[in-house]
Amino acid sequence: MKIYESAENYLETIFILSMRNAVVRSVDIASELDFTRPSVSIAMKNLREKGLIEMDSNGHITLTDSGLAIAEEMYERHTVLSQWLMSLGVDEKNALEDACRIEHIISHESFEAIKRHYEEGKSLQSE
Repeated sequence: MKIYESAENYLETIFILSMRNAVVRSVDIASELDFTRPSVSIAMKNLREKGLIEMDSNGHITLTDSGLAIAEEMYERHTVLSQWLMSLGVDEKNALEDACRIEHIISHESFEAIKRHYEEGKSLQSE
């Protein structure tokens, strides 16, 4: 199934919000992303139709197993890439913005190589 960058961003945002809050609602997503509520509603409908989220009768949004897998992958990519860029001297604001763009286009192979390199460098610094 082809997942677009916007869907990956929504899933990652739901994941992040679920770590902070007991429940996630469309209004929370709209506020977090600074999007309109109608835009978020359309996106949630699309994610629901793809089987990536579930929404209960109270409007509480949860990730399905497949939605969670995508969200965790995007979150890991974003975290590792932004930390790696900051370790190279990129300021935090630019590192976070660039990581957000890179995380969607980088190949699995390239990401794993960066991750390995970054983690090896961290372990060397702690010795």
